[in-house]
Amino acid sequence: MKEGYLLKRKTEHGVVSPQELEKINQYTRREFQAQELYTFSVVLCDNQVDRDFECFTKAALEKLKELFLGKTGIFDHSMRSGGQTARIYDCRVETLPERKNQLGEPYSRLVARAYLPRTAKNQDFITELDSGIKKEVSVGCAVNRLRCSICGEDLKKGACRHQKGKTYDGRLCCTVLDDPYDAYEWSFVAVPAQREAGVIKMYTPTDTEEGTRTSSDIIKAFSEGKEMTLSPEECVEISGCLRELAKKAEAGEAYERELRQEVVRLSLLSQPGVPKDIMERVAKRMTLEELKAFQKAYRQESGKLAPPKPQLAGARAEGAPIENAEFKI
Repeated sequence: MKEGYLLKRKTEHGVVSPQELEKINQYTRREFQAQELYTFSVVLCDNQVDRDFECFTKAALEKLKELFLGKTGIFDHSMRSGGQTARIYDCRVETLPERKNQLGEPYSRLVARAYLPRTAKNQDFITELDSGIKKEVSVGCAVNRLRCSICGEDLKKGACRHQKGKTYDGRLCCTVLDDPYDAYEWSFVAVPAQREAGVIKMYTPTDTEEGTRTSSDIIKAFSEGKEMTLSPEECVEISGCLRELAKKAEAGEAYERELRQEVVRLSLLSQPGVPKDIMERVAKRMTLEELKAFQKAYRQESGKLAPPKPQLAGARAEGAPIENAEFKI
């Protein structure tokens, strides 16, 4: 999913109203005072088409609004209790009619309010929240329905003929997530994305982050040691690229082998004093560019030693003018 993020408050950060305090104390073992607590707002998710070409419906956001109440915030989706840092006490769905998502629908987002106690241990974390260092979040949830935005096919029963990320008659194809039935947690992460409902992953951006990833983008990311989760379509495309690269590599090896053999042969003509086995060992260590350079030099040298001559040419007397007579029959 599109990453969530903290919302900047127009009033003092962390101020707790009496109404909020009442909601928070539903989750505490004792009654807390406002000055003991720190609160902040966070956008958990929205109905934008995300980096993996998936999006929630507004109805899904409305259900998630209830499911995320009381859910704890953690770090990097680690399920250890020691990583619990904040808890959601209120949720609402905001719709901005003047703004549209990629499907042309009014933009909606799920906004949560979360709290944590003001303690010495939490002070550094609160500072990171206020300074914007800790900002992006990702959610873990599960949905009952996955459908294609183009044909409406139920993708839980099998794939349709449309490909996510492609445009059909001006309409973007994506997977529409609907009818959520569980919300696991929400996490502070560096760069989040959710590949599909119920599966939490880390996302590595590419140079074409806002568009379809090409095979070149994926191969480049892998060569740089980056982590990336591929869609089934991307796996098929990369498999085809690898097969093509294997064919080209085989052809290249055959060319280099023939070039090495020719360099050894020309060496025997130009430098008969160098044993064949020694030249073979030397040629085996040469790069392709070195082999090509030696081939060119040996060809020129062998041409001087044994210039090409027509088979029917007769002997020319020494000092006789060159009139191309040897090419005449």
